[in-house]
Formats: sequence, structure tokens, C-alpha cells
Amino acid sequence: MASLPPLIRRRFLSTSTNVPKKWAVKEVTKLNFKKSLEEFKDHLAGADFVAVSLQKTGSFSAAWHRPQPFDTADTSYCKAKYAAERFQLLQFAACPFTLRASKLTPHPYNFVLFPRDELKLGMPSYSFSVQTSHLTSMAQEGFDFNACIYNGISYLSRAQESAAKVRIGNPSPSTYIMNSSSTHTVADTVFIERIKSRVKHWKNACRSSKKDDALLSSLRKLVLGSELYGSRPCMNIDVCSERQIQLALEMLREFSDELVPLIIPAKGGGTQAVRVVLTSSKEDKDSFERELQNLEEEQNQRVRGFREVIDLISASQKPVVSHNSLNDFTFIHSKFLSPLPTNVDEFMDSLHLVFPHLLDVNHMMKNIGPLRKVTNIHAAISYLNNHYFAPIDMENLPQENEEGTVHRHNVVKMCYLFAKLCSILKIPDNAMTSNNALLAPAPEEYTNISNPYPDSPQESINDDIRIWTKNMKKVSCNHLVFLWGFRSGMTAGMLKSLLHKSHDVFSEEFDVRLVDKSCAIVVFWRPGLSETFLDFVSGEEICGSLREMVSEGLRASSYEAYKRVCRLGLWEANLAESLDRALEDPDCLVEANLAANCKEIYWSSDSTINFDNL
Repeated sequence: MASLPPLIRRRFLSTSTNVPKKWAVKEVTKLNFKKSLEEFKDHLAGADFVAVSLQKTGSFSAAWHRPQPFDTADTSYCKAKYAAERFQLLQFAACPFTLRASKLTPHPYNFVLFPRDELKLGMPSYSFSVQTSHLTSMAQEGFDFNACIYNGISYLSRAQESAAKVRIGNPSPSTYIMNSSSTHTVADTVFIERIKSRVKHWKNACRSSKKDDALLSSLRKLVLGSELYGSRPCMNIDVCSERQIQLALEMLREFSDELVPLIIPAKGGGTQAVRVVLTSSKEDKDSFERELQNLEEEQNQRVRGFREVIDLISASQKPVVSHNSLNDFTFIHSKFLSPLPTNVDEFMDSLHLVFPHLLDVNHMMKNIGPLRKVTNIHAAISYLNNHYFAPIDMENLPQENEEGTVHRHNVVKMCYLFAKLCSILKIPDNAMTSNNALLAPAPEEYTNISNPYPDSPQESINDDIRIWTKNMKKVSCNHLVFLWGFRSGMTAGMLKSLLHKSHDVFSEEFDVRLVDKSCAIVVFWRPGLSETFLDFVSGEEICGSLREMVSEGLRASSYEAYKRVCRLGLWEANLAESLDRALEDPDCLVEANLAANCKEIYWSSDSTINFDNL
């Protein structure tokens, strides 16, 4: 398609170095978090989508640690999980936006985070890993590390919040549901009558104590075990089981117009006691319950911190747009929800309970041929502006030469790229609504976040890996063999030439690609050849040039060894070292397990790994 006319190009690619004030990104730290949260809530309520972009302290420590074309959904998830558990989020950009026809209206927020132990509970984190290359890049983009460390917003995940509330031990209103159909045992009846008598006596004494002098009133409180909850009298009912909690709450319903029961959590979990607070009237009781609700909301905000934003996005049910969804959402799950599950299926089930609608612009880009290998948002926008007429009504995008602000604008650019792709791919307007109904089929095609290499959106099978390269072929994982221990400096072409002369299995068509500088993959296109080769390499009848290569240290293994490496987290710098560790266990390659876990991947002759980009 021809390039855009100069006038239109100037409209979208203005060289102005100032971000229009209308689209200025709101910087949020703990100093303005409370006010900004209310603004974000209003913008989110009126939005169709919300885009997210994360700034992390690191990603992948070695070339092969990144999800690769030969990875299955399981191994890709293991790699993303490893990165999410090691590194930390320092910035979370969220941008609610509306997209009506060609009109894009974004409201970008940049939340600066830091995992500070503000509650002195040892949470959320005492330590995390960093990569100097990431910190250098962030500094060059203008990231303010002082603001991050001193004023970054802390948070607790949902799992950490539950543990924190137990350790803090603040009383909370009762949420127990009574089971009136249950019958009382003799022990139940004795317990109920004993505490009923005690509560009645305490209540009457509190009423009559108003007429006593200060000394007599103090002695009465001491004898009755009465205390004050704020300015209101209270007493504790000790319980030793969940059953006794139910019985105590059931009995207190008789005093519902005056008494308010509170649950006192035990330090190690469970319930320590039921605290009964005496109010002076129905109006006083209503006022006290409102006070409790306000105190609980304040404590929740203090405990949750930035996670309030995550909860708002989840509760809104808006579709969430990201650019690298597998990596981003493993971080989000790990930091804000709970520890990551062990396998990708459990992860997806858990994630979809919180974010039911996820869209990945990286998957959408794969539908436009020249963008299949593009991973940079700015490069993708430049290409679309130069080759497609798809006008988007929005102010000028922030430019790359805006020193000190680049990192804040990625989320706005993502919104713009998403709008462009929706226009070019002709996703209908009725798919742009984000009420509580399910998304229309068109955008649902781009929700397969567990697979970083989608083939086609219509074929969303988590067990397959899809590579957007020419001459693509489907191949079973059973047809792949990992080779390592070859001479240093050997290229894929040199290795293929040596193998071609070493055994009859290489008289058939096969392919060789380097995974890293220590390990290569051999792909056999005819079934059974990989097993024949592995048997020959490990057998006593090995001969010729292959015998010489094995004597020099060449080793070979099936895809199952690689899966074991990822599953066990054997993340050495070189894949060869990790495979050696995986093979130390003699039971690691059980044939039955290998057959049961057969997957398929898509392979291409130009699926090489560019080490310059890693």
C-alpha cells in the first residue's frame, strides 16, 4: 500500500517535542495516590478498555530463558514464572480509554511502586533481583529512582492481605451466617445459657453504673471484666471452636438492637474471642457500625496500597490491553494476587477469574505480515502510519526524542496502536463495547496470552506453539533432539554438515538451529528418526564421525529433558549446563511420560535466534 500523503503524515507524526497538555500522563506516588485513585476510578467507569504497561527491574538473564519458537505453552509459562518471581515492578502504567469509531480518548496514569514494608510485617518483599541493563535503560529514559524509593506506592497481594489481617489482629464485624436448623447438644445449651446470663448481668451493670461514683464504677468494671471500645462499654466472650463462635453470635441476636458483636482474630489464625460492644440506642448502633465500616475501609486501603488499582480494574470487567501479556500477567499475578501456580492451566484459570477479558496487541500485529517479527511499539506505529490509511482522532503522540519522559508514554502509544490495528483489521464497532456482556468474537481471537508465538487467532490451543515465519511447518516435539557438547565456535551450518555424514538418519531432510552458543536443536521431519538417532548415540554400536564427536563430549537428548529443565527451574546461563543437570537423574526420561506429553510446534527454516537482540 502506498505511503500516506505528506499532510496526513504530518498529522500523525508531528515533530513537536511537547506532549499536549490534554494527554499529559499523570504521575502518581504515595503523596497523591488517594486523590488520584478517585480520578482513576471515574475514568475507568467511563472507559471501554484499560491498557497496562509495566516497568520491571529485569526480565531474562540468558538468551534461552526467553520464550522461544520451540517452546510449548508449558515451557513458556515456566520461563515467565521464573522472571516474575525474581524481579520487581517499579512502575505500573494504566490507561483507561474509549474507542468510538476512529476517536480515541485515553486517560493515562503512571503509578510509581516500591515494595516497602510499611506495616512492619515482613511483606511484601525484603529483596528482589535487578539487571544493570534494565536500570541503565530506565535511567536513560528519565526514571526517578529517588521518587521511587522514597515515595513509591507499596502494596500487598490478596494472599498477603489475608495473612496481614490475621497478624494485625484488628476486630472486624461478624460475617457469620447462622444455621437455625442445627440442633443443640447439652454442651451447647450449657454454653449458651452461661454466656447469656453473663451478658445480661454485664449489660444491666453497665446501665446502673452510670449512677455510681467513679470509684464504684471502676470496681464494678474490674469485677465484671468490662472494658471500653472507644467510649462504649464492651466485654469479651472467649471461644475455643468455630461452633462456639456460631452459638455466641446466635445468642447475641436477642440483643440485636443494642449489642454489636466483633470477631477478634487470633495471632496464629482462627478466632480468639467474640467482643460485644454495648450501644446506647438504635441510632448509636447505626453510627457505630458506620464507624466500623469506615475504619475497615481505611485499613484496607493502607494494607492494599496500589493493589486498589488492580482490584478496581478487575471489578470493572473492562477488557485489559497489553503488549506482552504472558510476561506482564505473570508479574501481576505474582505481585498482586497470589503465588504463581505450578502449571500454565492453573495459572490461566486463576487469572481469568480476576481478568476475564485480555487482549494482546502483539497477537493482533501478527495478522499484518510485515509486523510478524516486530516487537517494538514505536516501530509498529511508524510502519502502520506509512503504509495504511487508518486515521485515528487523537492528539499528537509523544515523540521518542522527549528526554526524560519516554517511559511514561508507552501505555498511550499502546492505546494508539490498538486503535490503529482495530481499524486496519476491521474489528466491528459492536466489539468495542466493554459492558458486562462477553466481548464480540473478533477481539476474542487475540486473547491467547499463554502462547507467546501465536499462529492464527482462530486456532487458539494452549498446547501448540505458533511461529509467524515463512515456510512454516507443524512438527511434533518428539521429532526434536537437543545437541550440546560440540566444539566451541561451531555454527548451525557447520554442525549440520558434520551430522549429514555421520548416520543414515541424516540422509532424510532435517534442520539444525542454535538455541544458544552451547546447544542446538535438530528437527527430523520423518517420524521415528529422532528415536533412532538417540538410540544410536547412546548405544555401543556407535561408529564413524559421530563416535568421534561423542568422544569429544557431544551429548543428545529428547524434548522431555528440556521440559524437565524448565519445570525444575534449572536456569543456568548456558542451556547445555542445565541439560546436564536435568540428566543427572536416571529416571528423568521415562518413555511413557514422553509419549503422554507429546506436543506440537510450528517450525520454520528461518526461525533463528538473533543474539544481538537479547
